[in-house]
Amino acid sequence: MATAARARILHLLRHLQSATCQCPTHSHTYSQASGLSPPGKTTDYAFEMAVSNIRYGAGVTKEVGMDLQNMGAKNVCLMTDKNLSQLPPVRIAMDSLVKNGINFQVYDGVRVEPTDTSFMDAIEFAKKGAFDAYVAVGGGSTMDTCKAANLYASSPHSEFLDYVNAPIGKGKPVTVPLKPLIAVPTTSGTGSETTGVAIFDYEHLKVKTGIASRAIKPTLGLVDPLHTLHMPCQVVANSGFDVLCHALESYTAIPYNMRSPCPSNPITRPAYQGSNPISDIWAVHALRIIAKYLKRAVRNPDDLEARSSMHLASTFAGIGFGNAGVHLCHGMSYPISGLVKTYKAKEYNVDHPLVPHGLSVVLTSPAVFTFTAQMFPERHLETAEILGANIRTARSQDAGSVLADTLRKFLFDLNVDNGLAALGYSKDDIPSLVKGTLPQERVTKLAPRPQSEEDLSALFEASMKLY
Repeated sequence: MATAARARILHLLRHLQSATCQCPTHSHTYSQASGLSPPGKTTDYAFEMAVSNIRYGAGVTKEVGMDLQNMGAKNVCLMTDKNLSQLPPVRIAMDSLVKNGINFQVYDGVRVEPTDTSFMDAIEFAKKGAFDAYVAVGGGSTMDTCKAANLYASSPHSEFLDYVNAPIGKGKPVTVPLKPLIAVPTTSGTGSETTGVAIFDYEHLKVKTGIASRAIKPTLGLVDPLHTLHMPCQVVANSGFDVLCHALESYTAIPYNMRSPCPSNPITRPAYQGSNPISDIWAVHALRIIAKYLKRAVRNPDDLEARSSMHLASTFAGIGFGNAGVHLCHGMSYPISGLVKTYKAKEYNVDHPLVPHGLSVVLTSPAVFTFTAQMFPERHLETAEILGANIRTARSQDAGSVLADTLRKFLFDLNVDNGLAALGYSKDDIPSLVKGTLPQERVTKLAPRPQSEEDLSALFEASMKLY
């Protein structure tokens, strides 16, 4: 009997041993996990989340001096534009620096919708100043300019195109250490306080491009909703359209594990990686806020709840698209902005023709999402429902038209210009617009549906008039 019991015990022990955890920590053996990329795999198998530290709250701008003091900063560059330099956000930041004994210099030469020339001017200022920290107070133009200044001042022997996205630049990975950068956004659109992306107009080709690297993201974003009360209504609208498209495009982008090429080294994994489970959460939440608050924020400058909520939505969408990426609306927007002729947006105090970034992005959105919906119809229908559409009887093949109609109504309600024709473009400009889109592979390849030059032409033509 004892022998039989002993045999049963040995059998149970062997069974338990075979059933124990076989992970590397507990099994004392190691084998390549099934999720890792096998030899020859062409698409990625992982995604990485990178985001700046974010502090949100009414009045947090006055803490910036203490933050710099805590960092041990001795010589700080404060960047802004000439309009903002006279307004409360910059004054509050400067008062905080003075109060906390921070030595600083102001650069107010930021250009709204920056160019390579304006970037290089700021870079030269940063190099001469030998700063040990930066503060950017403004919209995306200011934050992006400051990122570039920090990068090239930290890498003084690099040529300008070294870090610019391919195929326009060399797209080299950033390996140099950068100085701390605190971003104080004063608009509710770009989400640039969260991202490692800096966008500019490359004047030689008349297209927008940029620098994309996790290394250039701000150290800290101070998201202060009080600044949004100074925004003109049209600026609120156009900034909000950027948030809208950040969320829509990142949520409908190609999934991260379908994006190619698979990086041979993690440092070459792009900042824009494709839709992923974490970015999806931020994108959807941002859309819900937009649906509830954007129209209120535009129509009532004193609606602090709506404007505060849109400020947060901008940050939420920034976290989403900063890691998932955007696709066709943004890729097509760059030549729309870069080839502007005489159009000057209302309520923008600038001395040059200007198509605000958010406007250039949203005008193609009905055509773009009609085009992409066949790939992930359920996501297109879900976003349409969040924005107010009734999808109970909608079929998957209707997803594109449902979302497009929802967007058109949204834009019509906010009195948005009736398509590209209202900005001064015609069918004769389509070849140039297509040509300007082709170099934007960093984003256009994230679209869920590949596109030919003929497809792009058709999308621009469909965007000439919206209503």
